[in-house]
Amino acid sequence: MEYPAGSLSSEAKEALVEAINDEYKAHALYEKTIAKLGLVRPFSMIIRAEEQHIASHKSLFDKYGLEIPADNWAGKVSAESTLQQACGAGVEAEIANAKLYREKLLPMAEGYEDIQAVFTNLMNASEQKHLVAFERCN
Repeated sequence: MEYPAGSLSSEAKEALVEAINDEYKAHALYEKTIAKLGLVRPFSMIIRAEEQHIASHKSLFDKYGLEIPADNWAGKVSAESTLQQACGAGVEAEIANAKLYREKLLPMAEGYEDIQAVFTNLMNASEQKHLVAFERCN
């Protein structure tokens, strides 16, 4: 079922755009890391999760009839030189991602249960799965 874009507040639309761009950035970082260090864990697993996160966001754009923003992050991120450094960067990225959802994006999407459900699921994945995996390898 598609909902008219006009049914979203400007804040909720902005939250959707910022959220998908943050996921694009994470995907680009992890992709660059794999290109530099090889198909190493946890990056090999988490990059697939990032692809699912992006798909979850795209489904919200489709649901509300909004144009999906282009992923312009290729070439804008750089990978660390060692796996330990890369895992440390992953820890920082996942902490920042969870904080972004909790402190900014969830409040901006207040009143939109579907958007808040996706945001909450992705925030929890960052905190409870990705962060833990990066901490283990760091």
